[in-house]
Amino acid sequence: MQLEDMRIFVATVDAHNFTAAANRLSLSKQFVSRRVMALEEALGVQLLVRNTRKLAVTDLGQEFYERAKRILGEVEDAEQAMSLRRAGPRGLLRVSAPMSFGMLHLSPLVALFLREHSDVRFDMELSDRTVDVIGEGFDMAIRIGTLADSTLIAQKLVDVRMVACCSPGYARRRGKPATPADLQRHSCLLYGHGGAVSWDFVVDGVVKGVEVQGPLRANNGDLIRDAAVAGLGIVRLPDFIVADAIRSGQLVPVLEAFMPDATSVYAVYPQHRQSSVTIRAFVEFLRKHLKKTLAV
Repeated sequence: MQLEDMRIFVATVDAHNFTAAANRLSLSKQFVSRRVMALEEALGVQLLVRNTRKLAVTDLGQEFYERAKRILGEVEDAEQAMSLRRAGPRGLLRVSAPMSFGMLHLSPLVALFLREHSDVRFDMELSDRTVDVIGEGFDMAIRIGTLADSTLIAQKLVDVRMVACCSPGYARRRGKPATPADLQRHSCLLYGHGGAVSWDFVVDGVVKGVEVQGPLRANNGDLIRDAAVAGLGIVRLPDFIVADAIRSGQLVPVLEAFMPDATSVYAVYPQHRQSSVTIRAFVEFLRKHLKKTLAV
């Protein structure tokens, strides 16, 4: 049973229906409903009686609601008290981060942070999937680009730029695109999952999306970069993935005049973790060091 499911259940009872609870929590109605059902399955009891207009709380649901409110209040009090008493960061920090960013930039910084804070332990997951921070029990996640609406607190760490580029060999064979619209006649190497892919460019002062296609799609930026180095097509990736290849001449930038402003790297974490000394210390540590290495 997840503590966050308990919070969602209490909010649902207070709001009297899933829609109002979802709005209050800035979550989808479907997500709230699924988490309450998961809580009922975990407890093995029915907590709510559902109908078309509003929810009714069962006797067991009312008992659990009252106990849950007390528990949540005690957890909040305990977190605040411990935060005030602790002299420094300590305990386990479970963090999710994109694969390439984690390998290139988080790896040395986590090691440095651990040397400075011996009472901290990390459980790192490097993956290019977007994890459910609350549902999967993460304390924090690193995300790049525009953030989806959620109840998570977001702290900006540093700006990064997107770069479109290809190999010199590809440029000789196919020519460089002169405008973003030319990409529709090129082989593009796509970062992400299934579905149409659109790359944003600034055209006549307006950000416009250009739908692109190509022979390869992957959810890992290093793989896509290496395919571009091999001459398979054009990529659009964060500068921290392609910078070394551009410096060495393996890749050359294209459409530089059309690239949008820098995007940002964020640390996101649940609201109930905002008083954590360890999270606050790690976020400030990352902000300080990443600005030295990634500032644009």
